Amino acid sequence: MSTETGADDENDLRERITNFLRRNFPQIQMHGGSAAIENIDREEGSVTIRLGGACSGCGISPMTIQAIKTRMTKEIPEINEVVARTGMEGGEGMSGGADSGMNPSFPGGDSRGGDMGGNDEGPEAPF
Repeated sequence: MSTETGADDENDLRERITNFLRRNFPQIQMHGGSAAIENIDREEGSVTIRLGGACSGCGISPMTIQAIKTRMTKEIPEINEVVARTGMEGGEGMSGGADSGMNPSFPGGDSRGGDMGGNDEGPEAPF
């Protein structure tokens, strides 16, 4: 097999994976997310996908990832394994990980709830 044929096969598989994602998971893009192919290993039959944008931190990303893994291995015979990442693994992401020391905060009070000094009108407008 020539190198050109191998490259053509790689491009064909990449295009089929991209079309699979667009066709089966339009909600990723519709909700401000993105799906990019990071790596394809034809010998192992694996593909690595990075979900970004709004997918990083989305509460249903794990369900989307599971659906991609299940359906892609059924629909694309060359793919045996799908690795999908959202950027939230290992402390990455917008809000940091569990060990980042960052906590969400909300204007006008303690982010842990509790007594806010009896002022329940909320924060003052900045204008």
